[in-house]
Amino acid sequence: MSPLQSIFQALFPSTCACCGQVLTAGESQICVGCLADLPQTGYSTYEDNPAERKLLGRIHFEHATAMLLYRSGGTVRQMVHAMKFHQCPELCVIMGRQMGLDLMRSGHFDDVDILLPVPLHWLRQLGRGYNQSELLCRGISEVMARPISTGNLIRHRNTLKQSQQSADNRVANVEGAFRVKKPDLLAGHHVLLVDDVMTTGATLTACADVLAGIPGIRISVATLTIAGN
Repeated sequence: MSPLQSIFQALFPSTCACCGQVLTAGESQICVGCLADLPQTGYSTYEDNPAERKLLGRIHFEHATAMLLYRSGGTVRQMVHAMKFHQCPELCVIMGRQMGLDLMRSGHFDDVDILLPVPLHWLRQLGRGYNQSELLCRGISEVMARPISTGNLIRHRNTLKQSQQSADNRVANVEGAFRVKKPDLLAGHHVLLVDDVMTTGATLTACADVLAGIPGIRISVATLTIAGN
C-alpha cells in the first residue's frame, strides 16, 4: 500500500457490509465475525429442500439450493443491498466463492458444465455498473473451475423491479422477458442458473422456461439467498 493509500485508509477506513464495523488487516468487504455468523441453510446437502419446493412443478430441474437465509432486517439483507446498490462488486465475488465451496461440499453439482447468471437488462446493468449474479458466477468459477456463459441468456425487456411487486404480479412482470441468443452453445449441457435472491422463484422460472426448449439441456439452480420469515 502506498503512503497516499495508507493516509486515505486511515481517514476513510473500510467497513463491513453487514455490521458496519471497521475491517481489520486481512479482511475485505465483510468481517470474519459476520462471515462466520451468516445463516447457512445447508440446503445443498439434501434434496426436497425449501429451495427445490419453491420450484417444484414449475420447472424441470436436477437440483436447486440457496446458501443463506434472507430475513427482513437481518445481516444478509444488509449484505445483499450492499452488493446491489452500494457499489460492492468485490463482495459479490467473495460470496460467489463461498457459494462455490458450498456447492462442492454437497457433491450434487459435480457434473455441472456451465454457469449461467440471471441477466439484468442492459439499461439496469449500465446504471449499476455490473451484474451481481455474473460476479457471483465469477466467484463460483474460481472454486469449481467451470466456464461462465455471459451474454447468451439475455433480459430483452426492461422489467419493473421484482422486489417492488406483489407475489401475484411477479410472474406476469417477468413473463417473456428473457431469451437465449445462441441455444446451440448450451445444448446437451448441465447448466447452473445463478441468482442472488430467491423469493417466489418467478424470475428463475421465467429463465428456465426459455432454456427448457434447448435439446439435451439439464438445469440446476443456485442462489446466494432465499427469502425466509
